[in-house]
Amino acid sequence: MTAKEGSSPWLWGGRLFTIGLVAAWYSSNIGVLLLNKYLLSNYGFKYPIFLTMCHMMACSLLSYIAISWLRIVPVQIVRSRLQLAKIATLGLVFCASVVSGNVSLRYLPVSFNQAVGATTPFFTAVFAYFMTVKREGWITYLTLVPVVAGVMIASGGEPSFHLFGFLMCIGATAARALKTVLQGILLSSEGEKLNSMNLLLYMAPIAVVLLLPATILMEDNVVGITISLAREDSKIIWYLLFNSCLAYFVNLTNFLVTKHTSALTLQVLGNAKGAVAVVISILIFRNPVSMTGMLGYTLTVIGVILYSEAKKRSE
Repeated sequence: MTAKEGSSPWLWGGRLFTIGLVAAWYSSNIGVLLLNKYLLSNYGFKYPIFLTMCHMMACSLLSYIAISWLRIVPVQIVRSRLQLAKIATLGLVFCASVVSGNVSLRYLPVSFNQAVGATTPFFTAVFAYFMTVKREGWITYLTLVPVVAGVMIASGGEPSFHLFGFLMCIGATAARALKTVLQGILLSSEGEKLNSMNLLLYMAPIAVVLLLPATILMEDNVVGITISLAREDSKIIWYLLFNSCLAYFVNLTNFLVTKHTSALTLQVLGNAKGAVAVVISILIFRNPVSMTGMLGYTLTVIGVILYSEAKKRSE
């Protein structure tokens, strides 16, 4: 038996493990998205800030268990008050992105939400251009034209278009891109870099502290209303618990897939994930979709793929 033949079971085992990770990443991502939509729109649980706070509470608890008890990754210590202030800033932007995204799901179908969310590279490039000295080549910026054009076409052809929901979705996408750029700026030194799981460990409790007063002020008596709903239908509690745990596993599986695949593979898988989410959401929620809307979304995805390829070549 050759060395190559002897190693093939291990090779297949590694591939199956990676496939399993990708499947778990897809399932948790799409699952939390669809369940958010169901709760906030179809079920009638119209409390996106409280829902986000539930997500962050689960992320706080499960991050602590995963890192401090299960040792999935080594604990990285916050070294200074300044570093903590930087993490708090990222936590604030992270809160804004998640809350805005959940609010948008009250008004927009998942398919259109994903189309707008695909423009994240555009906002990342814009923020990076104005906030850092790093500039990309003109071809890289040119590839962003179909990204934006696709969303404009999709917006014009969206039967369920809602202006406020659209603005919230744009806000969520921009905040997500801003967090990525800020993270690169604020935690750029070797002594301050945190992997995504440790960053979540510190950001999630900060997010809970920020979201608690917002929930009290903007979603009056939400706890009492939730308890009242639970008395009528106990499934709401299980929905919230499952949904909150899924929100954590989105971050965990994203970290693991990033660790076990290349950056290019992650980009391709991310683009495909958006398309899968669109198809599944249309099948489940039966929201009307026009050919113009699908054309716009397809153009956006093509633009994102071209942008990823241009960035890879420039590096």
